[in-house]
Amino acid sequence: MVEFNFATVLTPEIAIAVLSLILLAIGLLIPAGARKGMMPLTVFSLLGVLGYTLYDFFYGQEAAFLGGMYMHDQFAVYFKVLFLAAALLVVLSSGGYVQKLPKHRGEFYALLLAATLGMMLMAGAGELITIYVGLELMTISFYILVAYLADDARSSEAGIKYLVLGATSSAILLYGISLIYGLTGSTQLVEVAGRLGGELTPASLLATVFLLAGLGFKISLVPFHLWGPDIYEGAPTPVTAFLAIASKAAAFAVLIRVYLLTMNSQAFSATGQTLLLVLAAITMIVGNLIAIPQTNLKRLLAYSSIAQAGYLMVGIIAESTAGIKGVLFYAMIYVFANMGAFAVATLIDEKQGSSEIKDLAGLWRRSPLATVVMTASLLSLAGIPPLAGFVGKFYLFSAAMDQGYVAIAYIGFVMSMISVYYYLSVVKVMFLAEGEGLPDVPVHGAIKFTMVFTMLITIAIGLYPTPLAQMAIAAAQSLF
Repeated sequence: MVEFNFATVLTPEIAIAVLSLILLAIGLLIPAGARKGMMPLTVFSLLGVLGYTLYDFFYGQEAAFLGGMYMHDQFAVYFKVLFLAAALLVVLSSGGYVQKLPKHRGEFYALLLAATLGMMLMAGAGELITIYVGLELMTISFYILVAYLADDARSSEAGIKYLVLGATSSAILLYGISLIYGLTGSTQLVEVAGRLGGELTPASLLATVFLLAGLGFKISLVPFHLWGPDIYEGAPTPVTAFLAIASKAAAFAVLIRVYLLTMNSQAFSATGQTLLLVLAAITMIVGNLIAIPQTNLKRLLAYSSIAQAGYLMVGIIAESTAGIKGVLFYAMIYVFANMGAFAVATLIDEKQGSSEIKDLAGLWRRSPLATVVMTASLLSLAGIPPLAGFVGKFYLFSAAMDQGYVAIAYIGFVMSMISVYYYLSVVKVMFLAEGEGLPDVPVHGAIKFTMVFTMLITIAIGLYPTPLAQMAIAAAQSLF
């Protein structure tokens, strides 16, 4: 890599930071009745930054900034595209929901972009303190967003829980970073890998456990998952969507870079590999089994999200270009499949004030489009062909089997089959339950575009995955 111009390397980050400050100022200065223009402004600005970032992925130069503290490679840019796409879809699907909030003060979109900025910093960070700063920017923004419904007891409770547990996990992660610094005298990932040596010590083992625990909380790996269902249920539905999709991907971006560059050194290799295998297996099993009896849609999607984290861990365990390609590919399609499901959940929450699965009864008659989108999204998450989720799981499990990790791939396959049961239970309610007395749920405006777009992308990638697969391979190769 070459040293690069500061402004060129950080153009997307600078643009998001400036946009966040502008939206915050607009929310403070203009009256509540004039804030409807904030959503279109956010959408078009995000489209511009996303377009630039896509161009940067294909035609930009790889660079190391500040002596390797910040990396500008295709791996980082790929994740920036993912975060921006997720933020754009959340904004599009949340316009009507946010406007109807009784105390919408205008800072919702500014906080959403601040969280996005933190994720982008995490993806590009080549140094542990920079990772921590980006993670805290993201997490603190989410603390406020989760508790955004000031008059809702569940939202306030979720915000307090997330604050307490998030602060604890951040402290654990920071303690692991301090141990790494004490062992190596550096926080730069490349230097840390070179200085760890080949002997596993109690201190390096403890550092491994603390790093995995801190990042495992952000990813919702079992046993660090207990915060997820309560926070997902209590938070505003658009916030739940962004938390489930983008924040998880940001934590995976960090875990991949840290594991492959640091924890995969000779001193960490056997211990880190064993820990990841155990965490992946129990995460897939627990996430899928506990999802079965859920009666609340957001809690079901929370446990589904936990299970999906286990699938993604399988690709990291493979420690190969194919495995990381599978993670990157699956993370991107997960954005569209999950966003389709959460767009429908946002619509139902907005129109009916509920997120219970029973309140989806008769949705086929009340809102055919929402029913079709939800069905396609859930079947993709289950890995049913010819949808995108099937291709993503094929890449993940085949990469693991190619490296000899057959058992974990079989566990993932069996758990995917089990997940079909609870996904289809939601589909059954929408098509077969009566739904008498429940109102029609018309779909209009930006949320309609979001639903149709995510469904079409999910189908199109399932039928023709080559373009996205090539992007994922290029991003994975830039990391190795």
